[in-house]
Amino acid sequence: MKPILAVGLASLFVLAGCTGTTVTGTGGGGAGGSGGQGGTGGGDPVPGGQSLKLGPVQVAPGTENTQCIQARLGNADLLRAHQIHNVLSDGSHHLIVYRTTETEEKLTPYDCEPFVNALDPSKGSPLMITQKHDELLTLPDNVAFTLDPNQMIRLEVHFINAGAEPIEIEATADFIPIAESDFKHEAGFLFLGDPDINIPAMSTAKVGPVFLPLGKLLPEVAEQTTFFAITGHTHQWGKKVSVSVVKDKSDPGTSIYDVANWSWAEPETVKHDPGFSITKEGGFRFSCEYDNKSASTVSFGEGANDEMCFFWAYYYPSKGAFVCAHTDQASDPATGEPYVDICCPGSPYCGFLQ
Repeated sequence: MKPILAVGLASLFVLAGCTGTTVTGTGGGGAGGSGGQGGTGGGDPVPGGQSLKLGPVQVAPGTENTQCIQARLGNADLLRAHQIHNVLSDGSHHLIVYRTTETEEKLTPYDCEPFVNALDPSKGSPLMITQKHDELLTLPDNVAFTLDPNQMIRLEVHFINAGAEPIEIEATADFIPIAESDFKHEAGFLFLGDPDINIPAMSTAKVGPVFLPLGKLLPEVAEQTTFFAITGHTHQWGKKVSVSVVKDKSDPGTSIYDVANWSWAEPETVKHDPGFSITKEGGFRFSCEYDNKSASTVSFGEGANDEMCFFWAYYYPSKGAFVCAHTDQASDPATGEPYVDICCPGSPYCGFLQ
């Protein structure tokens, strides 16, 4: 495999930002929104909800960073989280909520690698990503994320201060349960994208449409599960993310994510009720559109001045959390195709990313 593929995919799997940097673009998200829901709900919420908070953290002007906390949730019994409600302050680019097998609490925010251990299911898995300032994810009837007694949770916040004055950022996550008698299915999470981005200065560009053959890459997910919510993701020059579900590579597909007046800073989560499935020959076809108003060429990267083309999808019953990507940066030596499609964990190429 060419080194550029290893580098490109390794960058892809750290999601949307990490190390401290100086911000020269427009920076963080826009005005807060009300947050969409991910499903119709099943079973009334019951007592026993739990909450975690990161911050407040003071952020110097021109600073971009990612910080985490690890904390016990404090639930005495098994908790079936049917809703997760995330709230982000101004300056927070996104929040990722993880269920983790770590045993040591780290209650003071610390610098951390994005999507850490996401490729190792023995160490936990992401549950929800939020870029909106206020987002409530309600899972479909009888679906929940299972949290063990006194579950360890990691909150990861990517924040940006593009202003001239210090700011304080914080994030909270509330876990709202349903009764055990209402639970039937565990929820799962997929993160999908393409790192092949190159946008000349002061110009528009488009990535895709890209076909990602999920039925081939993850047949156990494609043929045995139901997808119920999709969220698109770019950075500041993104104008639109579009996603369709297709029966095979030649199928024009059915649109499942096409949001009017889409906002990169407050991307909508589109729910599907009823949900949809993927055929064994099928998958997703997606594209991202950009309008680069900067004086520099923009390519794929983790910082606010770079760009991304991603979407994440929620499904049930869970077969695990996976990160999947398509790239034309190299050919696949196993198939001879002039591109590589990959899902991790599970692919022999995942070792290049760890």
